[in-house]
Amino acid sequence: MEYTKLGKTGLEVSRICLGCMTYGDPNQGTHAWSLKEEDSRPLLKQAIEAGINFLDTANTYSNGSSEEIVGRAIRDFARRDDIVLATKVFNRMRPGPNGAGLSRKAIFDEIDNSLRRLGTDYVDLYQIHRWDYTTPIEETLEALHDIVKAGKARYIGASSMYAWQFAKAIYVSRLNGWTEFVSMQNHLNLLYREEEREMLPFCEDQKIAVIPWSPLARGRLTRDWNEATARSETDEFGKTLYTQAIDADRKVVEAVGAIAKSRGVARAQVATAWILQKSAVTAPIVGASKSGHITDAVAALSVKLTPEEIEALESPYIPHGVAGFK
Repeated sequence: MEYTKLGKTGLEVSRICLGCMTYGDPNQGTHAWSLKEEDSRPLLKQAIEAGINFLDTANTYSNGSSEEIVGRAIRDFARRDDIVLATKVFNRMRPGPNGAGLSRKAIFDEIDNSLRRLGTDYVDLYQIHRWDYTTPIEETLEALHDIVKAGKARYIGASSMYAWQFAKAIYVSRLNGWTEFVSMQNHLNLLYREEEREMLPFCEDQKIAVIPWSPLARGRLTRDWNEATARSETDEFGKTLYTQAIDADRKVVEAVGAIAKSRGVARAQVATAWILQKSAVTAPIVGASKSGHITDAVAALSVKLTPEEIEALESPYIPHGVAGFK
C-alpha cells in the first residue's frame, strides 16, 4: 500500500479509499444491491489487512446501517486510531422539517447520530454531501467549524458541487477564520471528466485533496458495454450518470478493455491506474462487493500507464453535461 498526505494537512491516508456505500442493510434506503453485514465484514477486514486505512461512508447510506456495519468492523478488525474514518451529511434522514440539509440544527443533530451509529467519539473527515441551496453557506461553515472545535471531527470536506461554490466556501471560511475544507469528493472517471475543467485545477492550486467517487463509473469500465450486473439493473442513481454520450463512452470502455488485454490485467486496474496518475488526485474511492475488487484496486498502484496508453484512453472522450449533482 502507498500512503500520502490528505491535501495540505498532516493526515496520512492510503492511496486507495474504501467506499462503504456497498455495505448496508438492503432492506433500508434505496440501495437494494448493498451487502448485508455478514457479507460486508470479510471485505472490510480484507481491505484493512491490505493496508487501506481510509474508509468513506455517509449517514444516508442504507438509512444509517452502513455506518453501523463499518463502525463494528473497525472495532473488531483495527485500532480506531489507525483508521481515517469519513462520513457525510446533507441528504434526508427523516421526514418533516429539519430532517435534511446543512442548517446548524441538522449538522449538530446528524454528527451525533453518525457518531452513535459508528460507535466512536469522532470522525476524521466530516463532509457535506452536496451544496445546500436553502441554507446560507456562512451558517453551514460556522456549524462545521464548531463541530471541529468540539472534537467531533478532525477535518472537514465537501462533495460534488460547482467550482465557484467550492471557491466561495473556501473564501468565506478564510474571511471568518473558520476551519476550511481540506478535501473535495467529486465525480471523476474515464467516462466523466468534466471536473478537469475547473475543480481539479482549483484543488491542485489550493493543495486541497481530491478523493473521487465512482472511479470505475459504477462498474461500466470493468466489463463489456452491454454486460449488465445486479447492481447496474437496480442502481437508480447510477442509471442517470452515463447516458449522454453512449457512442463515445463505448469507445472509452473498449480502449480500457484493449489495454487490459495487452497487459494481462483486469480492466479495473487500468481504469484505476488512470485516475491514480492524475496529479490532483489523492485517493479514489473504490467500492468493493467482491474480494477481487479490493485486490484489483491495490494492484492498480503498480500499473504505470504509458503516455500512449493514456492518449488511447482519453482521446474518444467528448464533453458531457453536469452529472452527479445539480
